[in-house]
Amino acid sequence: MKKLLMIFIALLPLSGMANMLNNNNNNPNQPGYNPSQQRLQNQMQTRQMQQQSKLRLDQQQQTQQMQRRMQEQRNSTQQRVLQSQPGSNTPPPVYQNNTR
Repeated sequence: MKKLLMIFIALLPLSGMANMLNNNNNNPNQPGYNPSQQRLQNQMQTRQMQQQSKLRLDQQQQTQQMQRRMQEQRNSTQQRVLQSQPGSNTPPPVYQNNTR
């Protein structure tokens, strides 16, 4: 989670720079319009969107991984508790939730 936060913080200046360029250089009728800066702005915005998409994907993968680990821990703990019960030599039946 700290890693994601650090990446997000690192991307914030790019957002501010893109907004600054957007406000100053997107109208060809205004003085100071520079097509190369417009291209740079477009590249920065594209890069920012790609990085945000990657961040979202990484976050989803991290969440899924954490959920799997937690489920494995729950299963392991449940199995230990069941095996520690006196007189319990056979595992209990596993019920599946079949909703139709």
